[in-house]
Amino acid sequence: MKVIYKITYPNGKIYIGKDLTNTLTYFGSVNSAIVAKDFSCEERRDFTIRKEILWESEEATDKEVNQKEIEFIKLYKSNNPLIGYNQWPKNKTVS
Repeated sequence: MKVIYKITYPNGKIYIGKDLTNTLTYFGSVNSAIVAKDFSCEERRDFTIRKEILWESEEATDKEVNQKEIEFIKLYKSNNPLIGYNQWPKNKTVS
């Protein structure tokens, strides 16, 4: 099963990703340094994130999954640094 998922961090910011194997413990390749800047040492001591499956398919090609990921990043605007942690595709409204 191939999936598109949304990770929600304690500050409300999100990350949209894909997993071509639907591995339960996979939480994406978000830039950890960017995320870490948003949390104090104290906040990191008790840290809960939420993973939601937004879309899934047993038949989609990898190319189709890549396209779906982009669609969801744009839909949720998770490439806007005020909203999320996706670095790609580049957000054209924020410089």
